[in-house]
Amino acid sequence: MFYWLYEQYAASGYVPILNLLKYQTFRTGLALFTAQFVVVAMGSRFIRWMQAKQGKGQPIRADGIQRHIVEKAGTPTMGGVMILAGLLIGTLLWSDLSNVYVWAVVIVTAGYGVLGFMDDYAKVTKQTTAGISGRWRLFLETAIAVAAVALIIVFGTKPPEAPELLTSVSFPFVKQALLDFGWFYLAFGAFIIVGAANAVNFTDGLDGLATVPVMIAAAAYGLIAYLVGNYVFSNYLQLHFVPGVGEIAVFCGAMIGAGLGFLWYNAPPAKIFMGDTGALALGGGVGAVAVATRHEIVLGIIGGLFVAELLSVVIQVAWFKRTGRRIFLMAPIHHHFEKLGWSESTVVVRFWIVAIMLALLGLATLKLR
Repeated sequence: MFYWLYEQYAASGYVPILNLLKYQTFRTGLALFTAQFVVVAMGSRFIRWMQAKQGKGQPIRADGIQRHIVEKAGTPTMGGVMILAGLLIGTLLWSDLSNVYVWAVVIVTAGYGVLGFMDDYAKVTKQTTAGISGRWRLFLETAIAVAAVALIIVFGTKPPEAPELLTSVSFPFVKQALLDFGWFYLAFGAFIIVGAANAVNFTDGLDGLATVPVMIAAAAYGLIAYLVGNYVFSNYLQLHFVPGVGEIAVFCGAMIGAGLGFLWYNAPPAKIFMGDTGALALGGGVGAVAVATRHEIVLGIIGGLFVAELLSVVIQVAWFKRTGRRIFLMAPIHHHFEKLGWSESTVVVRFWIVAIMLALLGLATLKLR
């Protein structure tokens, strides 16, 4: 919204300070602080309100870590509403609302947030960990993702030197190679977004475990968006130039700010959980940013922690159905380490460290080509 003020009035010279709004880095910083302020400001009242409304809070798995049943019982969920409020307000206030990439990531984030809210509401009202039907939720996730990817393909600006870029996949460590999927890219892009959303959702099992790695991934992709959206930097680094995608850096800044604000209340011991409302929204948002920046495969590196969490569940279920035995003591894998005797804080901090190292490795692919 404020970018519109710059477009309307900065040229007149009457308000020189509005010229600052043309800089994506300046608006990214303001989006970060705005999102953080919104989340922190609404936090205490929202938590008290949710405690009064939810009563018993989020249901805890009966077959899970026994300590969690005692320590986390009664903690309210749906804290993702706070995250979404900060993230969307920060993005809509400070980004260029005529940019198609901004709307694509906002549609995914808001849409997945609504799906997560429906799931959380079903769990709380029925006091079950099941939520809504998995197949129905997966169908809706896919539909939202396909709509966002189609929006990017149809309305995104095609770079003259690579007009096929919007339907192609690029590869890390390779300079200019592209694999054009054509309209089959709809399925590939949707797979990335849906996979990222559910991977973050599986990671969200301990206080602060998902929040910080999401912020780390958002910071990495904010830098990537800024670089590939700038012709000079992308040309120097031999990246594929994606016109207009730099504006997503503002969205990434808002995601970091919303995460920081939520961490104020989600740090151990958590006063509120983000629930599927936050986890699906944040994961879907990161996945959408990866698709928009044409750095989908790099998400497997930067978000390697989320990939490991998702794969641990897939492997555990598949192996148990085949043999009747378990590979991990408990899945997702962060519970496996708890079963080994690691304290919750040890698991969380060590996973944060892994997330930082993977993000740095992912960023290294920008130069190692």
